[in-house]
Amino acid sequence: MPQDSSFEEMPLPLFADEATEVDGFLPKARLPSYIKDHRVRLRERFMTSGATSVPDYELLELILFRSVPRKDVKPLAHRLLKTFGDINRVITAPTERLAEVSEVGPAIITDFKILEAAAQRLARARVMQRQVLSSWDALLDYCHTAMSHLEIEQFRVLYLDRKNVLIADEEQARGTVDHVPVYPREIAKRALELNASAILLVHNHPSGDPTPSESDISMTQHIVAALTPLGITVHDHLIIGKSRELSFSAEGYL
Repeated sequence: MPQDSSFEEMPLPLFADEATEVDGFLPKARLPSYIKDHRVRLRERFMTSGATSVPDYELLELILFRSVPRKDVKPLAHRLLKTFGDINRVITAPTERLAEVSEVGPAIITDFKILEAAAQRLARARVMQRQVLSSWDALLDYCHTAMSHLEIEQFRVLYLDRKNVLIADEEQARGTVDHVPVYPREIAKRALELNASAILLVHNHPSGDPTPSESDISMTQHIVAALTPLGITVHDHLIIGKSRELSFSAEGYL
């Protein structure tokens, strides 16, 4: 008996929201033409003119198109930006806070977390196994991507070999909104395990202000004191704020 090849010959749409019904094979619900046309135009503008051609709310719409295929998502995009402040903080917001926003469900949250993980891995790939001084801007970008949005303090240690190549990037501790416990002995132990010759210390200030506290300065001094007898150099301590960072080395604290 010959097989009907009509489905094989008819290409499926690239996007779910562009689908139309074919003998009941695709969903019967159709996207209203004004929404569909808007999505097509926005995608074409993005692909033709690039990311700079779309403001944050439209870029967020493009992301939401994948999660919400059959609804006008512009109001939701604006609501998310109003709630969290900017697109970075939307994508990186904690799951429980995202779930509190009306119309944000598991599909949207999952897509946001996938994007967050991809962004961090892309930024990290630009600095791992590379000479830190020659990729300093990329290192700062990575630190901001990974840490500037966090609502609690995180302390990371970047371990370098004798050529100042980044060989390991590890989270050493997490704390509260204004404190993170750090143990110099553990940092020294790990540096010896990795045969590191130097380290960079990095932590964030959820308040957004990277000005060091007295405890930040004291803690850095204790780490330097623990590593110096081992011949391991502390090159810098970076505090990551919302839109800028502070370097202990540049500011004379180290």
